Amino acid sequence: MTESLYPRYITPALAEVLADTPVACLLGPRQVGKTTLARQLEPGRTYLSFDDATLLHTARQDPTGFVLGLPKRVTLDEVQRVPELLPAIKASVDTDRTPGRFLLTGSANLLLLPGVQESLAGRMETLHLHPLCGQEKQRSGGSPLIQRLLDGHIKPEIAQQQGVVSGLAKTVCEGGYPEPLTRSPARARQWHRQYIKAIIQRDVKDIAAIRDEDELLRLIELLAHRTASLLNYSNLAKELGTHRETAEKYLAILERLFLVRRLPAWHRNQAKRLIKTPKVHLVDSGLTATLSGLTEEQWHTDSTTFGPLLESFAVQQLICQADWHNRELRFSHYRDKDQVEVDLVIERGREIWGVEVKKAAGIQPKDGAGLSRLAAQAGKQFRGGILLYAGNNTLALATPNCFAVPLDALWR
Repeated sequence: MTESLYPRYITPALAEVLADTPVACLLGPRQVGKTTLARQLEPGRTYLSFDDATLLHTARQDPTGFVLGLPKRVTLDEVQRVPELLPAIKASVDTDRTPGRFLLTGSANLLLLPGVQESLAGRMETLHLHPLCGQEKQRSGGSPLIQRLLDGHIKPEIAQQQGVVSGLAKTVCEGGYPEPLTRSPARARQWHRQYIKAIIQRDVKDIAAIRDEDELLRLIELLAHRTASLLNYSNLAKELGTHRETAEKYLAILERLFLVRRLPAWHRNQAKRLIKTPKVHLVDSGLTATLSGLTEEQWHTDSTTFGPLLESFAVQQLICQADWHNRELRFSHYRDKDQVEVDLVIERGREIWGVEVKKAAGIQPKDGAGLSRLAAQAGKQFRGGILLYAGNNTLALATPNCFAVPLDALWR
């Protein structure tokens, strides 16, 4: 089974952008299916990849001449390797603003690359292709969970007897990269290890100069053990045996490559958000499980480690779903001086929702305390929340418009 057999639910959004915008930019990690999606969406479009050394050299030598010689509608793959093209693309678009002329794909965030002077503002719209989420892997249609939450369509639903979500450990540990899904768990872990080494040895040099590839590899392995934790650069630097500035630089590189996400802190005062501590999440749960040495068989014996991994998994699922329909949403986390937490805060304009994640299959009276605290802080702006857990019943919580929801609702 190949990645082309999985539906990609961002496809309608990408087609919409190509219908009214001169430049569409599809960004995401390597090996998530950007090329496959681009070719399937418009088979007749010319496709050029800058992984081709000759093409790469030509474009770097004469960006303007290269763009002038392109066909009417073209896909330029791995465009982060030639940021010099962006001014030439701007000049071309300014003379011909026909929608859909350029489809750019990249495995690094173009606008965060050092030295990029041209943003193509007003000419380009950017979309993100994530690793396969649960709904895509299961090929399940219907409204995604995040949309049901925002629409207020979550209601209590009691099964005949209390049960446990099946297949949860497998879903979390396999992650969302298409290729390892076709392999045994042991072979999938080997794929993950080779993947991260190849990224660091090959792609990093396109976006930054680093002194030590092994140091960067140690950092992402360390972050895998710390996923869903508060970000502390000083501690990271100490464990790596390097300077704080180096740790900050290396984490920024991993973020540009869509391997790591910094989730900012929420506060009623917008200015105070800037000084509160973010959380750090590895984006793909399968890669995280491999780097932290976790397997499906350890689900019941290593709860302390699996809890943060499950949180990162759920956060990624919801952010991925949002990119299909609600790209105006903002995401953060909540933590106060009493260490009461909400794993994910979702904002749409002035409206606020909260999401908590727990590994257990049962609900205790104290569960949902974070949602209650967030509701009190947000006041009239609070619209509701969910506590994702491993049980099979959807239950009302004490806080109004808040429910305990089975984790498989992320893909059902």
